[in-house]
Amino acid sequence: MYAVCFRQHRSNPLQGKQYKWCVSMELLEYQVKEWFGKIGIPVLPSQTIDHPTDLKRLKINYPIVLKSQIYGGGRAKAGGVRFVETTIDAIATAQNIFNLSIYGELPELLLAEAKYNIEQELYLAIVLDTAVCRPILLGCNEADIDWDEAGEKMQHVVVEEQFSPFYARRLALKMGLQGTLMQSVSEVIENMYRLFIEKDLDLVEINPLGVNSSGQVMALNGNVSINERAIRRHQEIALIARKLVSRNISKDTNGNFGNWDGVEKHGRIGVLGNGAGSVMATLDLVVNNGGKPGVCLNLRHAFLTDIMPTTFNTRLQKALQILAADKSIKVILINFLGSIPQAKEVAEVIAGFIQQQSSSTSPNSQEFVANGNKNGLRGVSLPRLVIRLAGSDLDTAKNCLSDLTNAAENSILLVESLDEAVERAVKLAKENVKRQR
Repeated sequence: MYAVCFRQHRSNPLQGKQYKWCVSMELLEYQVKEWFGKIGIPVLPSQTIDHPTDLKRLKINYPIVLKSQIYGGGRAKAGGVRFVETTIDAIATAQNIFNLSIYGELPELLLAEAKYNIEQELYLAIVLDTAVCRPILLGCNEADIDWDEAGEKMQHVVVEEQFSPFYARRLALKMGLQGTLMQSVSEVIENMYRLFIEKDLDLVEINPLGVNSSGQVMALNGNVSINERAIRRHQEIALIARKLVSRNISKDTNGNFGNWDGVEKHGRIGVLGNGAGSVMATLDLVVNNGGKPGVCLNLRHAFLTDIMPTTFNTRLQKALQILAADKSIKVILINFLGSIPQAKEVAEVIAGFIQQQSSSTSPNSQEFVANGNKNGLRGVSLPRLVIRLAGSDLDTAKNCLSDLTNAAENSILLVESLDEAVERAVKLAKENVKRQR
């Protein structure tokens, strides 16, 4: 799985301990092997294929293996990894793999790779153990690991101080390796650790590390997980993440949604919050009150692929534009809790949003009248805003919004409690549905 902002946790019962790491963003196999090759980890000659006819210009000698490039495991059992002997067989096989859905995903690319005759398969990994805040080196003499029994077979070494080749050799020895094989595996572990540090990874894994009859080692498959908050520190990784987002955003929703931590739904109530907990709590309350949430966005952090710094209010401004551009959103429910930098500007951003929407709306749509304002505007069609602000830092913004609420009549509702805010938002959304009928 290659996931931006999808936080998962893996745990492995290794010698009575639970090693946990956050999986935030993973790469496809061909991308991982590009990194491996640059860092000095041995990989096979390979070539990416985006159409079966590309195999006519293959630069690798047969026999080869064709691998479906999808985010997830189980490719081999599903038929996504196949060996072929000739160009004709390769083209036919590639056509089948391109049309093979694995867990609902069709590959955009295949990896054509030279065949490797193996005598032994090993498992190697480096993982960030969040319990002790130290990297852990993992190794096993079996690649196809039954994780329910991994604690009996998996060897581990905690990197307690600055890394040195000693740690790599120690793991190789604990795996029972000797001679040149121990030295070769130790060198692979050292390069894995270099990659782990240089790319700010939570996990780097080789599964399997193949060993041929002459004792040479080869990374036959690999996986990396990038620390989500480190993505913006690496322009190369940020560009990969942007491409991922652009591919995975639904065509039915606003493309800018990919720029935010959030949850994508298909209802009429958009939710803005300043924390993952507050966003999810608001979403749950909307559902429990019979409402249908739309896109829900957490504005506490900038999007992981943002390289340039952002402020809370610039994120708020863009989030309002995103929800306004989504024609399915009829109510925007804002729930801000606690402390927000430059809280006074929150009201200014909302006022600017209303004026901007007013200037771009047809006079024949829902009417908005800003009475008492010399710049009062008519003919505004925009989502209704239900706003709940809780926290002393937000009192100034609440006072400013109170004046704006009086001027905007029914377009903005400012309420004190979250329960009331959700109730009003659900009611407004249902009223909108009735009017359309």
